[in-house]
Amino acid sequence: MSIDWVTVLAQIANFLVLVWLLKRFLYKPILKGIDSREAEIAERMGEARRAQEKAAAAEADFVAQQQKLQADRDALAERVREQAKQQRDALLAEAHEKMEQERQDTLAHLARERERFTSELYKASAETLYQLAGRALHDLADERLEEHIALHVISKLEPLSDELASAAEHAEEAVATTHAALPEGARHEVEAALEARVPGLPLRFATDDSQSPGLVLRIGSLQLAWTVDSYTDELVELLEERLASGESGRVNAHGG
Repeated sequence: MSIDWVTVLAQIANFLVLVWLLKRFLYKPILKGIDSREAEIAERMGEARRAQEKAAAAEADFVAQQQKLQADRDALAERVREQAKQQRDALLAEAHEKMEQERQDTLAHLARERERFTSELYKASAETLYQLAGRALHDLADERLEEHIALHVISKLEPLSDELASAAEHAEEAVATTHAALPEGARHEVEAALEARVPGLPLRFATDDSQSPGLVLRIGSLQLAWTVDSYTDELVELLEERLASGESGRVNAHGG
């Protein structure tokens, strides 16, 4: 088979012309289109990157905002807790102070009430004791009681020596009055005691059944009384001594 070089050369020439034509009229627009497409793609990719970066920045900002909000919330919660604690402590302190003041007031009131009650109790006890002592002494109103009182009076004259001597200067006699007559022995002891304090002053004994048991000594304007009605405190001591000596049976026998 022989090659038709003319035909081959003609085809090659046509191909070259075609290539030249393509290059001359179509290659640049195609390249330009490709370049434009690549530039568009690159721009879109840049926009995508920028959008991604913005999204990342937004996410980071959102996370930062969340963290800040969380920190602010925690700080606010801490402040609220601290304020609540301070208010609670203040209320507790105020309540404690009020309770302490009320306790002090209550204790002071109880102390006053106790003092008043104790005073009233002592007063009532003393009045009861005096009443009982007076009733017992009235029940024991016999010559032995008056003898005890008379002998008790003797011990009371010593500190009254100056008063007795002063009263005796304006008196002719001394008078010792009892509810019932004193035994002779007791009379002699009273006379001797008065003579030792007021020498030379006569002493006369008298009785008065309207007078409470005891002894009343009169020297001029001076009057000294040791009776159930006027000298209960010391007569209580006498009663205790008498009861201690075994004479309590007499009290019971007279209904005391």
